Amino acid sequence: MKLKRIFALIAFITICVSATYAQNAQVIDKIVAVVGKNIIMQSDIEEQYMQYRLQGGIKGSASSIRCEILEDQLFRKLMLNQAELDSIEVTDSQVDAEMEYRIRYYLSQLGSQEKVEKYFNKTMAEIKEELRTIIKDQKMIEEVQRKIVEGVSATPSDVREFFNSIPSDSIPMVSAQYEIAQLVKKPPITLDEKLAVKERLYGLRDRILKGERFSTLALLYSEDPGSAKKGGELGFQGRGELVPEFEAVAFALKDGEISEVVETEYGFHIIQMIERRGDYVNVRHILLTVKVSPEALQQAYNELDSIANLIRNDSITFDEAVHKFSDEDDKVNGGYLVNPNNGSTMFAAEDLDQQVSVVVNKLQVGEVSNPVPMKTKNDKDAYRLLMIKKKTTPHKANLKDDYALIQQWTMQKLRQEAINKWIDAKSNKAYVKISDDYCGCDFQFDWNINK
Repeated sequence: MKLKRIFALIAFITICVSATYAQNAQVIDKIVAVVGKNIIMQSDIEEQYMQYRLQGGIKGSASSIRCEILEDQLFRKLMLNQAELDSIEVTDSQVDAEMEYRIRYYLSQLGSQEKVEKYFNKTMAEIKEELRTIIKDQKMIEEVQRKIVEGVSATPSDVREFFNSIPSDSIPMVSAQYEIAQLVKKPPITLDEKLAVKERLYGLRDRILKGERFSTLALLYSEDPGSAKKGGELGFQGRGELVPEFEAVAFALKDGEISEVVETEYGFHIIQMIERRGDYVNVRHILLTVKVSPEALQQAYNELDSIANLIRNDSITFDEAVHKFSDEDDKVNGGYLVNPNNGSTMFAAEDLDQQVSVVVNKLQVGEVSNPVPMKTKNDKDAYRLLMIKKKTTPHKANLKDDYALIQQWTMQKLRQEAINKWIDAKSNKAYVKISDDYCGCDFQFDWNINK
């Protein structure tokens, strides 16, 4: 298992590793390498070594794995050294936003602050202080990496050259791929339906003002599944992390104050300030969504059914129908679904939403589906028609059918080559000192060990 250049993974799990390592091992620590002004400790190697062992499935001797871990640390420290030379700055707000995100992740996984502190055997203040250093270093490294690869691009010639360099018996298999388009009808929500929800929410607000607990009513009535079970509490959120209408009201509240009813794309909210720390707020909210009426849903179904019949009778093409009738923003690109994993319009079968998968498995290329239910981006009920525009069977990768995928492989290779070239040049110029304990390692780069 190669451990080269996995900076983001290492940065995210380091604090977790530290907790496990501290609870399970005692090592006499010492400096094993220096890159510029940055040092690597034996504990850095042992912590990462333990994490990989816990993951299992690692091949190689303990010494070879430790050597790979050390070289990965050398890469990181070399880039950190360059970030310092280039005076790359990371703001406190950037660090704090990422830190709070990770703290929320730990809390969601472990359940409470007390459990997080017990797991890491540290106070929350100590955890945050360690995270700040890790995150700041990581963001500086990411900026160096970005600069190294920012000019890298893959021309058609590069893609062909890369693909042709793959031995014929090593060309990877590509699973079945689908290109799918949709035509969406979003049932309208009437003013009366909105007013009814607002009245319900004002009723809850009055109950809170008369003495009932906000958190209790949030648990009972809020339709935000993520926060309702926590009494409506969202945890600390920075500017830009909340939808604009919600954020504007939340940041204007005083401690304990309860807002008027606020409308966002998700529905209607009332908000209570818990605590503010500079550009971060911790608030509770109760969300009530406006439901689409059964009558409006049936009307959307009927409209799509009629459109599907027009398409089947060749009275209109699917593309024309999308442009003329679809209520979704993707109508401008023909209604094509976009794969969030790679930004292309092709989906492997395993990448498809389960509901979409069930429908397209029954369709032929160019055949339009019956209206099928869906949820919009803001969790509203709607209907859509689906059509398979293109489908491939499992096959060996080829330039005709899999150009976008091969282009991604090419870009990965070119970016890695750019990073390798940069490391090769910088490792021969930077001050690097490695302990004799590791001079027998079979490093990818020479690191001027003998200088």
